[in-house]
Amino acid sequence: MPIKCIDDIQINEKRVLMRVDFNVAFKEPGVISDDTRIRAALPSIEYALKQNAMLILASHCGRPKGERISKFSLMPIAKRLSELLQHDVIMPEDCIGDGVKKLAMDLMPGQVMLLENLRFHRAETKNEEVFAKQLAGLADVYINDAFGTAHRAHASTSGIAAHMSEKGAGFLMNKEVNALSVLTSSPEKPFIAILGGAKISDKLGVIENLMNSCDSLIIGGGMAYTFLKARGVNIGKSLFEEEKLHTAKRILERADTRGIPIYLPIDHIIAESCDPNANAISTGDANILDNMMGLDIGPRTIERYADVIRSAKTICWNGPMGVFEIEQFANGTNSIAKAVADSDSHSVVGGGDSVAAIKKSGLSEHISHISTGGGAALEFLEGKKLPGLAALA
Repeated sequence: MPIKCIDDIQINEKRVLMRVDFNVAFKEPGVISDDTRIRAALPSIEYALKQNAMLILASHCGRPKGERISKFSLMPIAKRLSELLQHDVIMPEDCIGDGVKKLAMDLMPGQVMLLENLRFHRAETKNEEVFAKQLAGLADVYINDAFGTAHRAHASTSGIAAHMSEKGAGFLMNKEVNALSVLTSSPEKPFIAILGGAKISDKLGVIENLMNSCDSLIIGGGMAYTFLKARGVNIGKSLFEEEKLHTAKRILERADTRGIPIYLPIDHIIAESCDPNANAISTGDANILDNMMGLDIGPRTIERYADVIRSAKTICWNGPMGVFEIEQFANGTNSIAKAVADSDSHSVVGGGDSVAAIKKSGLSEHISHISTGGGAALEFLEGKKLPGLAALA
């Protein structure tokens, strides 16, 4: 069923509860290190305020597991949001209760209130109906703009929708769904998928589903070593998933049968251990010495991958090419970031390290869409039904 967008719904002078994803990182208690997720929600928030809605924002932050833990309070987020909006943000001490209900009822058109951390209540992640009803009782309209939590069947993302007659998606949710839908349904060809990260198990569903629409796959990161070992390549001490070797072989065989090239590293940056002070060297080919481990793709692999990327009309990239956190093993990821940004393709980038590489290189404006949803984006690309989306239909 079609999902309404916020601008399809009459919200003028109505109470709107908007689920946002303000699960930001802090460099120290109370000090936000990256406000990207707050900024990503601004278009929907500003639209609601221009419509004179009485806006109630709801979010989680961290994993307090039902405990009221001060470092997970949304108070610093309310302060940052107020600065970005240049608008006062009301902040109650909780997200439910008589006091919160009274504040919600007393809101005037054009005012905004940010509820305290939803996950201070275990009922949020357990999707308890009583809690969902309490949230629903604060507003007339429900808008979900938190794509990053759309794969969670929680009270504020799924349960609440059953108790709201008017519901829809925010601009960010709509943008994410549209951008990712292109990859799985009608990508301009050639469509290249670039997948990295530590484990093949994390991306298995994505690989198998994207093989229905992509023209070739580029694989890097730790997951590449499971594929290489499945091909009989010596991977030394490199991390791999032994229980997934059979699956890796099956994927390689399926790709070969369907004529979909899977590009794997042909050389590596290796060291005896994953350590910033380790002596890193490059290999001559795909094989790795028995006492060494692969920690990044090598220069020949970078060149090969960049050539494939240059030919693409559509690109999906999720996951780093090496141990991106350590500088001497970050060149592969950074080089792929530059290659994607330099291409003329429609590019969609998701995953923490991939996004971080794009931002660090200052190339964000050259990417068509940077996804705010890690797990949600992966499950969408797997073809899974997202509870947060299904609840809006």
